[in-house]
Amino acid sequence: MGQVLMGQVLQFRLKPPVVEHDGDALDLMSAIDFALRDLADITPHILHEPSREQARQCREMLQDAFDAALRVG
Repeated sequence: MGQVLMGQVLQFRLKPPVVEHDGDALDLMSAIDFALRDLADITPHILHEPSREQARQCREMLQDAFDAALRVG
């Protein structure tokens, strides 16, 4: 019988602690920074479903921060 590979386990970065700041601009910049770093980490593995899910979560985080900044003005 041949060896069966189940998949690759990736260690995801823990979310940084939330720090209170004045204004939303820094929060948006932080979200962009974290999302871009995570996307860079998973780019070589994007063919794997867990990696694609992490990329989707990063995009959602970035979109949520952007939308919040627009609502505040």
